[in-house]
Amino acid sequence: MERVALGRIALSRIVYGMWRLGDDPVTAPAHVQAKIESCLAQGITSFDQADIYGGYTAEAILGAALKAAPGLRDRMEIVTKCGIVAPVGRHSAARVKHYDTSAAHITASVDASLRDMATDRIDLLLIHRPDPLMDHHETGQALDRLVASGKVRAVGVSNFRPRDFTLLQSAMSERLATNQIEISLQVHDPFTNGDIAFLQENAVPPMAWSPLAGGTLLAEGSAALRHKLEALGADNGVDWTAIAVAWLLRHPARIIPVLGTNTLDRIASIGQAATVGMDRQTWFELYALALGREVA
Repeated sequence: MERVALGRIALSRIVYGMWRLGDDPVTAPAHVQAKIESCLAQGITSFDQADIYGGYTAEAILGAALKAAPGLRDRMEIVTKCGIVAPVGRHSAARVKHYDTSAAHITASVDASLRDMATDRIDLLLIHRPDPLMDHHETGQALDRLVASGKVRAVGVSNFRPRDFTLLQSAMSERLATNQIEISLQVHDPFTNGDIAFLQENAVPPMAWSPLAGGTLLAEGSAALRHKLEALGADNGVDWTAIAVAWLLRHPARIIPVLGTNTLDRIASIGQAATVGMDRQTWFELYALALGREVA
């Protein structure tokens, strides 16, 4: 599978998302290992986590699998996030859900993630949400120090708007490697509101969370869009989801979709999207159906 360079690191063009890892009735190390190995067999070497996933449990579930099969770690890139404090799990004493991008919190979160995932480094650390109280100098210096320490190989952000991105970058020596934002046929505003244009201008490949609109794309999209996705899937010998992901892969910004499922047979087909070619008119046909009208 193609790889995308993000500064100091490279990720597989498709990333496996682990936000639902703790929702699976089976979280035994062997079962998690089977998911990882299925991804690796397709060339999907990058895995997306966050400290908050599963109420601060998903990283430890991954860590248990890596302890049981330590040889997997050197075949993977691990992405994780920090900065959201919810009153559950290790933060159950918090009075209210909030964001914390202080140096102390970021550093403590990284140490907890390293411990929970049984690893000595995080390949890519993202600030999970823009923090209205962010001191960009403090946050930027904390991220720089983490890279210098070797605990983190590269840093980026998630859900940031362009001015949030440039504010943080202005106080950093390290280059922010990515911005993970919601992009799909259902959530297509980033193509026109400047979010993707900004990243493309600055040669920052975006990561796309929820590229299938949280599984609601067929349920909530138009009947015409559903029909077209299914027809294109049949024509290409793939599931309709591969067409929706290929639509993102076609964009020149080099979007990196993050796909998550707990079903082993569906995991085995995630890489199909990378085999689907899409011409310009097909891209716009799907876009028009998503818009509910032809482009002006």
